[in-house]
Amino acid sequence: MSTVDFSRVNELAKKYEPEMTRFLRDMIRIPSESCQEEGVIRRIKEEMEKVGFDRVEIDKMGNVLGFIGNGPRIIAFDAHIDTVGVGNRSNWTFDPYEGYEDAETIGGRGASDQEGGMASMVYAGKIIKELGLCPKDCTIVMVGTVQEEDCDGLCWQYIINEDGLKPEFVVSTEPTDGGIYRGQRGRMEIRVDVSGVSCHGSAPERGDNAIYRMAHIMTELEQLNARLADDPFLGKGTLTVSQIFYTSPSRCAVADSCAISVDRRLTFGEDKDLAISQIENLPSVKAAGDKAKVSMYTYEVPSWTGLVYPTDCYFPTWVLPEDHVVTKSTEETYRSLFGREPRTDKWTFSTNGVSIMGRYGIPVVGFGPGKEKEAHAPDEKTWKQDLIECAALYAALPATYVANSN
Repeated sequence: MSTVDFSRVNELAKKYEPEMTRFLRDMIRIPSESCQEEGVIRRIKEEMEKVGFDRVEIDKMGNVLGFIGNGPRIIAFDAHIDTVGVGNRSNWTFDPYEGYEDAETIGGRGASDQEGGMASMVYAGKIIKELGLCPKDCTIVMVGTVQEEDCDGLCWQYIINEDGLKPEFVVSTEPTDGGIYRGQRGRMEIRVDVSGVSCHGSAPERGDNAIYRMAHIMTELEQLNARLADDPFLGKGTLTVSQIFYTSPSRCAVADSCAISVDRRLTFGEDKDLAISQIENLPSVKAAGDKAKVSMYTYEVPSWTGLVYPTDCYFPTWVLPEDHVVTKSTEETYRSLFGREPRTDKWTFSTNGVSIMGRYGIPVVGFGPGKEKEAHAPDEKTWKQDLIECAALYAALPATYVANSN
């Protein structure tokens, strides 16, 4: 059994609410879209050092890692600290970077998605240090990751492969609406290209219209979406055409190429090979022969440090079993801290878990401040009570897990 003083953890988490709020508002004020995170990374490093982390590093990709303890067993917490843009500014009722604060909420771009998770993580580290909650044989690592919004999981491919950090499990602090999350559908970004032959628009029969050929493919893609697999926990696999491109000599000519992007969401049991083959085997694609090509996008954009770490745009599905020691330890910690039963569920959107567990099989569990519906939305906000409860759970979980796994 864990020897954590849960009432004292709750007391300190509440005590540090003003400091968490101040830190989160500082992060919100620093624009940090993907590949432009340097300012907020350096601000996080400063706060980690201020509250007493044993050491803090920024790796060559630009991720920030704060360490507590020096044992061989590693437990990690992850918050991506990049954000999307603000979109149409007129949809916001307040400045998305100055944000706002009232008695219950904090507003601004990144409040829920997901710099709030980093605020709770840093002050969980302070609580762990203050109460001596890092198990003797463990190292706890709080990681602020970059480029997630552009390419989820790329940061952890780098951390695992290049930094050599391989935790026993990772807590994702993406927003969970107060629940404990143990999985998500995967996704991939697919491109379909078709070629044709241009001619003058006054005599289209002389050419081969690539847009018409693509129209048949898109009709069958819509039909394929209805047939995709369904999973009782994660839900249905889906696809949608998200972009369309073409080339043509002019508005008075037949199009000689057409391409589409397909956003494919992968449920349990689906992978990249299946998803590609399902499109390649559509009658319209087969009929096009060598005039049609199905491929996967790649991501090769420099991080804020200038490092390029290419990867396929494939983000595997993952599910942590409900009886796994990580799931059970998280639920036990929740009950011990808050005196109520947790809601254990899944994310609708994608997280860095696609690499951590999807690619590498390292268990991931989710618990984070804020709500999914706030992500990427105007007037984004999070809740102070969420910051408090998340800081408490992050501080108490490592000792509970170690007690249960020994």
